[in-house]
Amino acid sequence: MAKTKTIYVCQNCGVTTPKWAGKCNSCDEWNTIVEEIEVVGKNKTLATMVSRNLSKPLTLNEIETGKTDRFTTSNEELDRVLGGGLVPGSIVLLGGEPGIGKSTLALQVAMSIPHKLVLYISGEESLEQIKLRSTRLSGNNEGCLFLSETSLENILVQIDQVKPDILVIDSIQTVSTELIESSAGSISQIRESTAGIMKKAKALSIPVILIGHINKEGSIAGPKVLEHVVDTVLQFEGDRNFMYRILRASKNRFGSTNEMGIFEMSHDGLRQVSNPSELLIGAHHQGLSGTAVAAATEGARPFLIEVQSLVSSAAYGNPQRSSTGFDTRRMNMLLAVLEKRAGFKLISKDVFLNIAGGIKVADPAIDLAVIIAVLSSNFDLAVDHNICFAGEVGLTGEVRPVSRVEQRIAEAEKLGFQQIFIPFANKGIHTQKFIIDICRVKNVPETLKLLFQNKK
Repeated sequence: MAKTKTIYVCQNCGVTTPKWAGKCNSCDEWNTIVEEIEVVGKNKTLATMVSRNLSKPLTLNEIETGKTDRFTTSNEELDRVLGGGLVPGSIVLLGGEPGIGKSTLALQVAMSIPHKLVLYISGEESLEQIKLRSTRLSGNNEGCLFLSETSLENILVQIDQVKPDILVIDSIQTVSTELIESSAGSISQIRESTAGIMKKAKALSIPVILIGHINKEGSIAGPKVLEHVVDTVLQFEGDRNFMYRILRASKNRFGSTNEMGIFEMSHDGLRQVSNPSELLIGAHHQGLSGTAVAAATEGARPFLIEVQSLVSSAAYGNPQRSSTGFDTRRMNMLLAVLEKRAGFKLISKDVFLNIAGGIKVADPAIDLAVIIAVLSSNFDLAVDHNICFAGEVGLTGEVRPVSRVEQRIAEAEKLGFQQIFIPFANKGIHTQKFIIDICRVKNVPETLKLLFQNKK
């Protein structure tokens, strides 16, 4: 006969302990251990656990792939991050901060997929609330069905009856099953609910979009195994004070994790930003110092961003180092390179750095633009607004080669820039097909000499 016992599970790492503690001994997090009820003592034998419908092993030539053809979602930015569209039977986990636009993105996608039957299940909103929110969003898919439900058993029954082409669940933390005694949102409930939905989706070849909450550290709430069992993990990033939203993939079994989708939040929902360069570089003001334009890439997508810097004398003894959208440790490294290799004394200066548009960039090719922006502000010398930069800076002061340099050059030329500084080590560039002036540099001092020699 089955019995129940009380266990204590850490909501951060999933470790199980026999008694409650204020601090988890596994992940060293405080106040993350919660009480759950576990059913034990089930009489199971190997004969009853083995299924009679055994699958036959197949060779690669015998496996049929016709059922896994992708189909687009009519959202180019989402399709780019997914690797070309949704794969039947795949599980996509979409996470992000509260109010960032996860439900808005999922609802817009559900209402814009043509010729597909979409089942949108919401455990957080009633049908009336979904109706009110959908009135301000573009798109009207007559094949989109809505359901407000939190029971896993009822959801599985609806899937069998409706047989949708796409399933959207908002959110997985609100779904619960009667097989688990704990409350909705606990580790056991999330694990079992995801497993039940995944089994049904794989059997019927239905792509599923799960919306997940995040914890205070920014990772998906629930057990870490949740991110392992799904096929794709998407992170919806952005500052709610800015209009731009960034969609990235931290895991993707069917595509690259280097792609990025950019959206703009407006009064009528999320708008796709097909050409982010025109928005991220902003309006140029000739004669103002402390700005430089960098040619960056995210995956296979090139775009131009504006790097802003402010250098001033330290007012309180210890100089401040602060950056927004750029790694502060890397900025400190570049400042050390300027002092050691180029001879510029910035040890007594406050340095502030900002990537315009409120986005975060990890491309090392913007190092050269960061150095130019810092020195431009330090000497109050404006950089020509028709010049952009692409180059990684090493510890010896050399300008190292970057990837996809021809795409960066083409993007700068398309936006009307007249000159671009690139590393000398980038070989094999077909310069004859570009009108823009391409200036190759070997190190930081050479770059500064070419850029500021006529301005001092």
